[in-house]
Amino acid sequence: MTFFDVKNLTVKFGGLTAVDDVSFGLNEGEVFTIIGPNGAGKTTLFNLISRLYTPSAGQIIFRGEDVTRLSAQQIAGRGIARTFQNIELFESASTLQNLLVGRHRHSTTRPWQDILRTKKVREEEVAHRRAAEEVMDVLRLQRYRDTTIGALPYGVRKVIEVARALCVGPTLLLLDEPSSGLNVEETNAMAEWILEINRRLRVTVLMVEHDMSLVSRVSDRVLALNYGKMMAIGTSAEVQGHPDVIAAYLGA
Repeated sequence: MTFFDVKNLTVKFGGLTAVDDVSFGLNEGEVFTIIGPNGAGKTTLFNLISRLYTPSAGQIIFRGEDVTRLSAQQIAGRGIARTFQNIELFESASTLQNLLVGRHRHSTTRPWQDILRTKKVREEEVAHRRAAEEVMDVLRLQRYRDTTIGALPYGVRKVIEVARALCVGPTLLLLDEPSSGLNVEETNAMAEWILEINRRLRVTVLMVEHDMSLVSRVSDRVLALNYGKMMAIGTSAEVQGHPDVIAAYLGA
């Protein structure tokens, strides 16, 4: 059984088919990357998988369960977390506070217990903070623990967005263009974090990315899309050398 499967996934917006009969599977422990020119349907595909959009046809299978019609909250509950191309952090909150947002799905207390701050609430708070601290240790964010997001440089915010997704406790992490807006040095650091997350934390990674040096460095396999259709799938070198992929990027 494949760890994660997308089967004949399609979505239409009016007369536009944004994702057209896309199928692929992930093995547990892989770093799998989706590439393609602007408008290829990459982020739309991510939005389908994370259930921000509803497919017009097809299936999404995670660990043998059909999750195609689950809500975004239920998807997170199954252990699938994501980042966004545009940073979606709370700028007036600290790094730790933002990471604790990612722990929300693990909360089991009821509103009346929260109001009374029962023993269970206090114990869960300690556990959530411990989990957030562990993620900050892995991604070396402790120095920014109490700093508000608005006071931090863009590159650090990108790493914090990844850290918040990890606080969900995922077994599958969706990264939407993690190098977007980063300089060369920051992109190299992001590559190291992706490999660290994959190898040390044993999290399977599904990524959309445009920086081909990053793609080549971290990816086990690559899927190329264009106009919502699959062009090629294979290793980074195989896909980058595929004539349809070359034509799509160069306009040949």
